[in-house]
Amino acid sequence: MAPRLPDRLGYDELVRAHRLSAEIAPHTPVLTAGSLSERLGGPLVLKAENLQRTGSFKLRGALNKLRSADAAAGVVAGSAGNHAQSLAYAARTAGVPCEVFMPADAAIGKLAAVRAFGAEVRQSGEAVDECVELARERAEREGLLFVHPFDDLDVVAGQAGVGIEILEDVPELDLVVVPIGGGGLASGVAAAVKQQRPGARVVGVQAERCASFPESVEAGEPVVARAVATIADGIAVKRPGEVTLPLVRDLVDEVVTVSDNAIAEAMALLLERAKLVVEGAGAAALAAVSSGEVELSPDGPNVDVLSGGNVDIGLLATIAARQETLQGRRLRLFTRVSDRPGGLAALLATVAETKANLLTVEHVRESAELDVRETGVELTLETRGHDHADAVRAALREAGYEASPPRWA
Repeated sequence: MAPRLPDRLGYDELVRAHRLSAEIAPHTPVLTAGSLSERLGGPLVLKAENLQRTGSFKLRGALNKLRSADAAAGVVAGSAGNHAQSLAYAARTAGVPCEVFMPADAAIGKLAAVRAFGAEVRQSGEAVDECVELARERAEREGLLFVHPFDDLDVVAGQAGVGIEILEDVPELDLVVVPIGGGGLASGVAAAVKQQRPGARVVGVQAERCASFPESVEAGEPVVARAVATIADGIAVKRPGEVTLPLVRDLVDEVVTVSDNAIAEAMALLLERAKLVVEGAGAAALAAVSSGEVELSPDGPNVDVLSGGNVDIGLLATIAARQETLQGRRLRLFTRVSDRPGGLAALLATVAETKANLLTVEHVRESAELDVRETGVELTLETRGHDHADAVRAALREAGYEASPPRWA
């Protein structure tokens, strides 16, 4: 049986809103993921909202809100980045001023993107929730249209476009896994899916470092989560919305949480296997599947929503390097050499014989652990995997060198 929903979330209304936004927010692809499906035990496809204009699904909700209310005096919002970018883009297309409040530690790339779309940025507050309240106060003082990042039926109706496109592309779907921050995307996707395919499961995923929905759903009212910094900053929302909490409770079958390590591994997996750049929040759905928090339907189809791709390039580089280390393709070692001419050269010659590629080498001279005529050396090597890394360690030890983890590891 289809769920009872507010009139604005009726399926025909959702389709109408989606069609009106389609010119600016185009249909994003559903991508097959053969290697991931084989690895994870069920047919999996990826809804690539990271390829949406502005880099996330948020554009859909912003467009629908601006079309549904009077924005002539300008718009204002609070956001960690994706909602800010999307609202700035939507406001520019509508020809209205835009102002956004973003956290003090917002990603540099996201700040630059918001400004590039013509919005005025005010950095204030430690988290998204504080920025939202600052934006609300600003709207009341100046007569601006406040656009909430998730707790608004017009915004939810816009985000439902993701679900409509999934239904069009994967009509027989069994499972949809979707990230949850404040609940706007999950509510919209579930509203669309459950009205057309009520037997399909919708599972929401939160970062465990800032997960308010599990307790809130159980309590039946918003519960403020203890917020800890997470790489999934786009879903680091401490408190569910008054609008979205009942929708998630009634429409989403289950909400699970995932660790930052699982999210980082999912980001690296998407980069390497699917050639997709996805931010932490956007990779949460795959993290839930790959870590075993969500079990795929063996017959499928299963859909993972990749909600955004606006990741700081420095963070992406760090995650890629970490993944190489976990896979044995980046080896970090500490050893000692004689503090005499040729000592380092002899060590590097031994490394060269192993066919490992030297990435960095650093002398450590000032340490009480070293003998007077001894120099510590920290090496970072590129290897071909765990077996090759083990062979490199063995060759160094056979040549008389220590091959221990670096002192800073």
